[in-house]
Amino acid sequence: MNNGDSLSFDALVPPAMAEKAEQLGIRKANADFWTLSVLGVLAGAFVALGAIFATTVTAGAQGILPYGVTRLLSGLAFTLGLVLVIVGGAELFTGNMLVIMAFANRKISLGLVLRNWLIVYSSNFVGSAATAAIIFISKQHTFGSGAIGLNMLNIAESKTALGFVEALVLGILCNTLVCLAVWLTYSARTTTDKIMAIIPPVAAFVAAGFEHSVANMYFIPVGLMVKQWGSANFFTAIQRTPADFPNLTMGNFLLGNLLPVTIGNIIGGAVMVGLVYWFVYLRKSLAVKA
Repeated sequence: MNNGDSLSFDALVPPAMAEKAEQLGIRKANADFWTLSVLGVLAGAFVALGAIFATTVTAGAQGILPYGVTRLLSGLAFTLGLVLVIVGGAELFTGNMLVIMAFANRKISLGLVLRNWLIVYSSNFVGSAATAAIIFISKQHTFGSGAIGLNMLNIAESKTALGFVEALVLGILCNTLVCLAVWLTYSARTTTDKIMAIIPPVAAFVAAGFEHSVANMYFIPVGLMVKQWGSANFFTAIQRTPADFPNLTMGNFLLGNLLPVTIGNIIGGAVMVGLVYWFVYLRKSLAVKA
């Protein structure tokens, strides 16, 4: 890009977006451990805040609002998470699948890519799970005569009841949309541009019921906490018992959901978005260098 382009208020076009993605990938891959870790914890907490918002606004809606309307409300509320990540500045595992573009163009090593993903994934888990613990301690699950807690349990139960292949495919679909949202923000010149680019793809994946690994690091742990440590008064209020949520176990969380969803997120983001856009817009520059 020339200096005139850099001063323009017009949105970047896809070839320039690909160059921006490559430069961001280089920067992210070479970031130091502590920077990645702290920003990763923030991203996990930010996504959890979006999940809290989504859980709250749909609490008590079952049987009152149509299913699709409830899912749409959940999706629109959940967009808060990625808005905070992108605009506020944080490192999110699912979005960082686009780092693969810099690797494909031989600007960084595979080791640096995997290092970034591992550090960010681990710190995302810390941020999301810690937020779940804080929310449980706050007793937010008892609000609305237990409606929020019942929603937490139902969401976590539905996620841990998925089959391995089903969770994997839902993870692919999810992170295709998430990385498309991140990709669209590379065209943005203003904060408003970024927010407007984020909302439709993220709302779509939530509304459609796709699976996001970092979001599930909040949704399922908070459900597990409510199931394990919710008071007798809470379960009386919602007219349920812990036995009504048989799939909600630590094993189903880690092996039945988080593992296949994470694999699916990698495929959806790195392959179906990152490598596709690298092939379209950056591979020719690699051929010229060769």
